[in-house]
Amino acid sequence: MADYFQTGNEETLFWKGRDVCRELGIDYWSGTSARSVRPLQHRVDFDDGSSIRYDRLLIATGARLYAPIPGRDLRGVYNFKSLRAASELVARIRRKKHARVAIVGAGFIGVEVALLLADLGASVTVVEMTDRVMPRMMDRETAAIVMDTMRRRGIDVRLETRAVRFNGRAKVTNLELETGERLRADVYVAATGVKPNIEFLEGSGIDIGWGIRVNDHLRTDFPDVYAAGDVAETKDRLTGDRYVHAIFPNAVAQGEVVGYNLLGYDTTYQGAENMNSLKHLGIPIMVVGAREGDEALHWRRDDTLRKIFLTDGRIVGFRLAGDIRGAGVYRSLMLRREDVTRFRADLLNPRFGVGQIVSPASWIA
Repeated sequence: MADYFQTGNEETLFWKGRDVCRELGIDYWSGTSARSVRPLQHRVDFDDGSSIRYDRLLIATGARLYAPIPGRDLRGVYNFKSLRAASELVARIRRKKHARVAIVGAGFIGVEVALLLADLGASVTVVEMTDRVMPRMMDRETAAIVMDTMRRRGIDVRLETRAVRFNGRAKVTNLELETGERLRADVYVAATGVKPNIEFLEGSGIDIGWGIRVNDHLRTDFPDVYAAGDVAETKDRLTGDRYVHAIFPNAVAQGEVVGYNLLGYDTTYQGAENMNSLKHLGIPIMVVGAREGDEALHWRRDDTLRKIFLTDGRIVGFRLAGDIRGAGVYRSLMLRREDVTRFRADLLNPRFGVGQIVSPASWIA
């Protein structure tokens, strides 16, 4: 989405074309919200009082940015999780020169929003309660590279700083910090995490945790109801842990699996992946899998970092900054659980897996 707002290139958003629904014969209802689902009756009720009967149902209602602090629902607190919300936010920044922005949360979305709005000319302050940016995915060294780049771009990053509430009546007027300081801004963004859009499922009988719990066919506890994308609670492909993996590649893979199952082809989902990247805003970053292991292979020069984590001779995660070549090869080896002991001396080479491997000394020098 950041690339779209920087370049105006719609292909990054409408990659199947704006008319894809018409071309595929899909009956698309815009501006209609589901109010409830009745699985026993095979019905979905809508906010305009109408309802529709289904044979099979896919719930793909996504998630929204979420900050578990009071005042998050006040007018003037934005999120960046839908095109409509993001467009409104960016339009407001472009209308007001030198707009002040306060962002709560320095996860991937918070950092991406901060970089984009700073590039658009805004004065940005980011408040993060932990000791580094992107704390769920980043080790301290990789996070420090991102934070240094943010600060060079003029972003005020305040670590170990807790936001306690958005103040205001109908509209937000300031962001109050635990220290008692009140940040005043023209735009406020809540970006500490994502919350699946599942409120309309209350009372439906569908099994819900943080998201919609599904099995390895992405089916709920009702055999004709499926869930996919940022609303689905699935298992991690490597660890088996169950949670909402709210990133684009997982949503695309889940959509394909559900599509086959809806057509009657018995298809299983291999599990979600824990990964993310920053590529469009001047900081090439790729983080995949675990952020530690029994052994860490490490190479760094200035803001270029290559870090690979191994356990029992197998890649369990990696962090690339500045130069993300080799990410696809590392990911493939990790997912296949290949023993890479014999490649250990060459793993950090950015040309690893591409043509002939050169000796480590020839690329490090």
